[in-house]
Amino acid sequence: MNLKKLIEPKSMAIYGISKSNPEHPANIIFNKNRNHTTARIYCINPAGGEFRGEKLYRNLKEIGEHVDVAVLAIRSEIIPATLLECIEAGVSGAIIISGGFSEAGRFDLQEQIRSIALEHNFPIIGPNGLGVFSMPFINTFFFPDERFVKPLEGNIGLASQSGGIMVDLMIRFTQEQIGLSRALSIGNKAVIDEIDALRFFNSDPRTDVIGIYFEGFEPMRGREFIEELKKTKKPVVLFKAGKTPSSARAISSHTAAIAGDYFIFSEIIKETDAVEVTSEPDFLSACEALSYYGKRKLDSVAIITASGGHGVIASDYFHQLGINVAQLPRHESDELRDMSSVNIQAIASFSNPIDLTGSTTDDDFITAARYALQRDYIDGIFVLFLPFIPKISSALPWKLSRLRAEFDKPIIAYVPYIPKFGVFIEGFEANGIPVTHSIDSATKMFKAIKRNKG
Repeated sequence: MNLKKLIEPKSMAIYGISKSNPEHPANIIFNKNRNHTTARIYCINPAGGEFRGEKLYRNLKEIGEHVDVAVLAIRSEIIPATLLECIEAGVSGAIIISGGFSEAGRFDLQEQIRSIALEHNFPIIGPNGLGVFSMPFINTFFFPDERFVKPLEGNIGLASQSGGIMVDLMIRFTQEQIGLSRALSIGNKAVIDEIDALRFFNSDPRTDVIGIYFEGFEPMRGREFIEELKKTKKPVVLFKAGKTPSSARAISSHTAAIAGDYFIFSEIIKETDAVEVTSEPDFLSACEALSYYGKRKLDSVAIITASGGHGVIASDYFHQLGINVAQLPRHESDELRDMSSVNIQAIASFSNPIDLTGSTTDDDFITAARYALQRDYIDGIFVLFLPFIPKISSALPWKLSRLRAEFDKPIIAYVPYIPKFGVFIEGFEANGIPVTHSIDSATKMFKAIKRNKG
């Protein structure tokens, strides 16, 4: 099914506008789209009249113009008839915000809307979800602006079975300055599911990385998902819930999806080019790393640090993840020592991890990074950046970014997070180098890149 007009609509009809309840989801969706999106908006209420200066249409026929997408925030019982009205009027698809379907035990009602959609080749996102965030076209996430964290613009497309997890991820992405292309909250996925999201994002020019949170599949859809995954050319990051009997029961009561055997699924995923993660922080790290670097060969790394302890910890994490911390041969280690400033030559370690000590300068960092990037056997470098080192300047992130562009190898930086270090963090991210505040997360970024070899 074609999702283009649901995600980039030129016009939308919002069902469910209330004259008496300003916090009704339909009203909030109207307010969010009226002045902030490019789509023409039509408000529908069977009683007619006006709402905030806008005409309330009794039905689609009164509009008299083509509508790309219908947004339904009405009682679940009247949705099948409303869908038929939309189909008759030539609407291109629907987003159902309303709950009260399979998650509430109304399997018959969900099957009814599914049958209508399949019979008429009519795409439906939902029910029981938040719908679509795709600026500047449409935003059906029904939270007031003062409570909604607007994502930054970027190249990561997100799809989530859970609306709550979707919003949580969007907040975390924004906190880490990670940008999104679109977000699809697919809810009970009566019609449109993860397979359709994969297909859309794979052909979407605004999306370079695909991130999916999901809980389970309908019968046979898991197998189809794997097959679609194998055909997807862009990096995909998967975060699946439902690994235990208790979580499987929770999934059943949440969206009535089938959790399936997680361990079998996880083993099959290893046969694809996707990255599977097991936590929200790892999901963010993998998506961010791939948004910067995509699919690359990454077998060996160099660690450059001003603290020996940080280097030891990073080495342990890399070992656990199966990434080699390449040992510099003795003659190269000696050569790098001779190239470094005199004040650290006798106290620094130049093997790998390259520990430049707390006496290091910007020039020492750049010398070590350039030397490491010139080695054919080193595929990327991990910079443990400690802003409290006296002779380090805020210009170092920019200087390192020039090396990233010159050698086209991944550079990832660790910077402890406190507000006063913000200038260093922004310096890296503004110049194309991702930053994490956890050594563990940083090493998993490299793992995500390694898993996607292409």
